[in-house]
Amino acid sequence: MGAAGGRAGFYVGLGLALASSAFIGGSFILKKKGLLRLCRRGRARAGQGGHAYLQEWLWWAGLLCMGVGEAANFAAYAFAPATLVTPLGALSVLVSAVLSSTFLNEQLNVHGKIGCILSILGSTVMVIHAPQEEEVSSLESMAEKLKDPGFIVFAVCVLVSSLLLIFVAGPRYGQSNVLVYVLVCSAIGSLSVSCVKGLGIALKELFSGKPVLKEPLGWVLLVCLVICISVQINYLNKALDIFNTSVVTPVYYVLFTTSVMMCSAILFKEWQHMVLDNIIGTISGFLTIVSGIFLLHAFRDMPFTPDLLPLFLQQGRTDLHASWRSADRHQSCQHQPLLRSEDKGSQSAEEEEEEEGESV
Repeated sequence: MGAAGGRAGFYVGLGLALASSAFIGGSFILKKKGLLRLCRRGRARAGQGGHAYLQEWLWWAGLLCMGVGEAANFAAYAFAPATLVTPLGALSVLVSAVLSSTFLNEQLNVHGKIGCILSILGSTVMVIHAPQEEEVSSLESMAEKLKDPGFIVFAVCVLVSSLLLIFVAGPRYGQSNVLVYVLVCSAIGSLSVSCVKGLGIALKELFSGKPVLKEPLGWVLLVCLVICISVQINYLNKALDIFNTSVVTPVYYVLFTTSVMMCSAILFKEWQHMVLDNIIGTISGFLTIVSGIFLLHAFRDMPFTPDLLPLFLQQGRTDLHASWRSADRHQSCQHQPLLRSEDKGSQSAEEEEEEEGESV
């Protein structure tokens, strides 16, 4: 019964994670469209500290889609381990990249398409080899894990580094380096995932009839989640306003996934009981995703022309074009002499001399 319930929870979490990726990927496009409309109107941009996007309905539609996606993601974390749900966020990169090329005229070249395929393959590998987190069935056990010295050190490091990025690196490099604002979103996002896991446990206890509303930990987690999400939305808007969606989305995914995996490993001790093949599979899947994201990001502006092909493929392409031209002239290849290029050149020169002599 427990195995059946665990498998049912796996499929529920998988479905919710897939739906979350679709909504979140679409939300980036809607938000970017709203920010572009504000820019054309000459309103104060979000990257310069403006908040005119609050008056744009497209931005609110994107926020609604993100809210639905995050709600599905919230429920997925309640049913499945974080290292199972988080890697599926690569699908939001795929959705965002495809929709960007369709609605934002941001070209997706061959490298980007290969990167999307690698992201999907890496996500599949990580799902297959996902580690199992320690069972946390009550707020009391969650409180014990939050008091762990390792997690406290991690949370302090996240907060200090985020403050340094916001107040020191942001004014200097925020307009030129995409990592500044995206790092803030990713680092704070790892803490929001922990809050989501705790609130998911609280909701389960509430539905089972336990007096969860009297527990202070649930309210503390709720307040922390609201603060974390507010910070994420603010700095994600700054990054989207300054840089292309095809840049922000993959970088945000890689950094966010890395932060969540670190936080989950520290808080839920997910890696302690893993066998060697699952460890290798999880790391390999994640590196495959990173490679795909790198292809999608690093070569996004590089046009894929035939000149980039190897020489032997370029020679084959030339021969193919020559055969096409000969086919257009309705010449049969069976009656053409098999001459080298030099012989063909000398033959054409002789024919031209004969034609000149006849004209004289």
